[in-house]
Amino acid sequence: MSSFPFRQQPLKGLYIIYQLVTTLFIRLPFWVVTSLPSSARARPTWTFKRALFINFVRHFTKFTFETGVAPVANYLAIKSGEGVNGVWIDPATELITGDLEKWAEIAKVKPTRLPGYWFHQKGSTITVGSSPQPGEKVVLNLHGGAYIRMSAHPSDPTANVVRGILKNIPSIRRVFSVEYRLSSAKPFTVAHPFPTSLIDALAGYNYLVNVVGYSPSDIIICGDSAGANLAYALTRYLVENQDSTNPKLPAPPGALILLSPWSDLSRSHDGIGSAISCVKSDYLSADHIVEYAKDAFTGPHGRVIADSNPYISPACILPGFEVSFKGFPRTFINSGGGEVLIDQIRLLRDRMVADLGEGDGVKAGEGKVRYYEAADACHDYLVLSPHEPERTETFKVIAQWVQA
Repeated sequence: MSSFPFRQQPLKGLYIIYQLVTTLFIRLPFWVVTSLPSSARARPTWTFKRALFINFVRHFTKFTFETGVAPVANYLAIKSGEGVNGVWIDPATELITGDLEKWAEIAKVKPTRLPGYWFHQKGSTITVGSSPQPGEKVVLNLHGGAYIRMSAHPSDPTANVVRGILKNIPSIRRVFSVEYRLSSAKPFTVAHPFPTSLIDALAGYNYLVNVVGYSPSDIIICGDSAGANLAYALTRYLVENQDSTNPKLPAPPGALILLSPWSDLSRSHDGIGSAISCVKSDYLSADHIVEYAKDAFTGPHGRVIADSNPYISPACILPGFEVSFKGFPRTFINSGGGEVLIDQIRLLRDRMVADLGEGDGVKAGEGKVRYYEAADACHDYLVLSPHEPERTETFKVIAQWVQA
């Protein structure tokens, strides 16, 4: 455990006390002083509160990971609570085929039963898991967290994305979030590498289609950050495997929403462009947390799989890498102009537009890709409730796109 000494007592307790004291009496005063003049802020357009807030989120993100107190998914139980609508998702073993089956064999991954959580519009009287009304749209949500943290549970911070969708998009009456298994690597237990999360997301999609009864055309797959990478991978799998060898596989979704998508898990964007220039305007950085996440996710495949696999790194810029988006549904891509992933997100947009065209994708012959960038916003800002007015403005744009 030498790489993460502050996850073990007594160092953990001492480190937490140290962080609390130094943050209160050293970091906070320093952040205040350096955030007062607009010229000293990471982005001159930021308010004093925004500059202070991003500094805090950056430190909190690192601190919670180092100590192991960050929220993590519990796929072995449904955590009850007020307003929690949890159900069990059966594995979709019969839908696993082709390359997905081969990757699972290499990683020794087996499908399993998982929790899923329903979110309903405020004041809704819909019964949990009830059949849809004719033409009713539903969102299948996949949370972010670098594949190593956070949860689909309503108590998780990433649930702010779900609540924002339900509050701002009247036509979406409910959202279903999958508690997919998280990856881990040494010095912890090695578990749930790629393609575990993809197998779990596929089970969630199968649940909506073959258990609840939604038409695939009425499903919108949505994800933020690593969840957006997973949402994209699930869509790719559904698009690429529509043939007679797998007749039970549901059709692809009607739409795809990628929020600050982690689009390149390879090394190709490391140390260049926005990965360097936007470090001060984001709470993410190219540190040991990201490196650990990549190791945990790729697992026994090795990091090399991220250099060549279009399911993992659609924005990879290494020589010889190729990817196609033919057959993808209409797609909404969102990003923050101040995030460290902005270069790879823009490249993903460009590659999708090249194959699908730019537009709302609601008319014959119209392009399918809609891109929206919030200037100077940080990574995955839709999760951060105080990140206004960008957060509300973005949800309104998404609402217009959904309802087009």
